[in-house]
Amino acid sequence: MKNRKKLIIRVMIAVFLTVSSILIFAPWEFAIYYFAPLPATVQEQVDEAVNHGLDGIIVYVQKEGQEAEFYASGWHNRDKKIPADPNALFKIASIGKLYNASAVAKLVANGALSLDGTLADYVPSLVGRIEYADEITVRMLVQHRSGIPNYTDHDDFHWSEQSIGREENLNLILDTPADFKPGSDYSYSNTNYLLLGKIMTKTLGYDHKHYIKDEILVPLGLKRTFFSINDINLGELMSGYFVGYDDDLKELDQGYVATAKDVGVFLRALNDGTLFTDKEQDIYASIYEYEHKGWVLGYVSIARYHRDIDTVVIQFVNTNGDDTELLTDIVYDRIIQILRMRNGN
Repeated sequence: MKNRKKLIIRVMIAVFLTVSSILIFAPWEFAIYYFAPLPATVQEQVDEAVNHGLDGIIVYVQKEGQEAEFYASGWHNRDKKIPADPNALFKIASIGKLYNASAVAKLVANGALSLDGTLADYVPSLVGRIEYADEITVRMLVQHRSGIPNYTDHDDFHWSEQSIGREENLNLILDTPADFKPGSDYSYSNTNYLLLGKIMTKTLGYDHKHYIKDEILVPLGLKRTFFSINDINLGELMSGYFVGYDDDLKELDQGYVATAKDVGVFLRALNDGTLFTDKEQDIYASIYEYEHKGWVLGYVSIARYHRDIDTVVIQFVNTNGDDTELLTDIVYDRIIQILRMRNGN
């Protein structure tokens, strides 16, 4: 009963914050749309999303004990008029941090890494190049509490031209001041996870991506999850669009690529504990979150497990720019409302 009350309070707070932000910051048409009557089905909601200006959308819904449901609307490729495919590959961007954090938890559990080990311990060459390298711990990197500047915020990083997670991106923040003293604050930084990959690779003696594949992807049967567009047939990747630009952005190499189903299976395993041993689970719970959003040019993704309805919901939208990201969030919230009503909540 106590846990249920806590859950209800968290849901109410989340709704309050969402509604407040929409009323204060959203274009009025979106504020009106947020409160518009809900359609009867998820498919109708997905179709509505396209009618409101999104190029394409994929939604995966999986309730515990039931077969997954797949929904899609709009375009897989706008120029070629290829309809959206629920089984298409998609750039999942920062959702990939969940996989990396999981790998860290496994390596800590088996003694290969220490959460209290410092950046200086694992990559001594960065001493004097990254401020406080001798104080920044693996735990701080995982939790975005290192104070290391985010390379994607640097003036010389251009989303339309550069890849993410590459070694050369580190050069953008070397010899620059820290944003804050390690552990004293929080600031989301892609540099943290670039460095975690570097630490894992050095510790393992081989590319950490192979470890993630062997310890996470293969055991879960995830054959449609990849680390780069270079590992796939580009025709299977959903096109990505930015408002005001005609170009298809699929050829930019910007991190993890996966199907909605693969992300959904992973997220279920992450949340129900089947991904981990008990020791790994305790470590992961102490260091990172169990859901994530992703953003790269042309691609917005949301991966969340909703405990109150025991349902994983993954949403991929291949449009960003202007106010489309807010619309994406509203569509996701409306889908969750539909599922809760369907569940009798």
